[in-house]
Amino acid sequence: MPMVSDAREITTRDVLARYPPLREDQLRYLEKWGLVQPARSPSGRSYGFGDLAVIRQTATALTAGLPFRAVVRQLEAERHGQLAFDFRIDATPARVIALTPRQRPAAPDAGGPSDSDISRAEALFIAASALDADDPDQAEQAETLYRRALDADPYLVAALINLGNLHYARNRLAEALALYEQAIALAPEYFEAHFNRANVLHDAGRFDQAADSYAAALALDSGHADAHFYLAVTLEKLERSADARPHWEVYQRLAPDGAWAELAREFTEHL
Repeated sequence: MPMVSDAREITTRDVLARYPPLREDQLRYLEKWGLVQPARSPSGRSYGFGDLAVIRQTATALTAGLPFRAVVRQLEAERHGQLAFDFRIDATPARVIALTPRQRPAAPDAGGPSDSDISRAEALFIAASALDADDPDQAEQAETLYRRALDADPYLVAALINLGNLHYARNRLAEALALYEQAIALAPEYFEAHFNRANVLHDAGRFDQAADSYAAALALDSGHADAHFYLAVTLEKLERSADARPHWEVYQRLAPDGAWAELAREFTEHL
């Protein structure tokens, strides 16, 4: 009788039964990022004992109450080194939650949005935001509503930003970047547009521009802890540790119990 290999003998069902805190969608997410590498067959996936260390660590962290995204960040850091963060996981785009009175540029001609257009656009934005916030599965419908809002009022910067976020979530980086830059051109005072633009630029490996965009975001909101953290990481990647240090320190002060507080302490202690 041939020996059963210990490399691929644990099925998805076995894993989920053995580690109940872990859901199947989370297990697939670990696979997506290469943290586990199951063998695939027509009958399903099977995991090797080498994968179990990662699966066990994930389940233990979830049981302790750690958010799944934080677990993935930790696993990525351990696998690739502390600065090898994938911002598709780490940097959740800043979202415009509520409309505020806008200082819209004057319409270039008499064909600008009417008061009724503006009211309709704002109602569509509110409806889109509710879908966007409450049910990620309804993102496509939210995208349609944001587009309809912008058809009614092209100056609705909040809709541009949130629509950009939906593109970003789908890895449509060029489309997201264009929307964030359009938002900045119309209303440069929006923190969210600069911060999200920086995230896209980092994903594209354009670290100098990403650093500038994070700095622009912080000029608008110096108390945003995550922006300090991501700027510090970006500056480290540019080998500008001296410039990064103040941002590590500010992050610690703003978020002493934050997900990255220990990492920030390590960087400031070793500089």
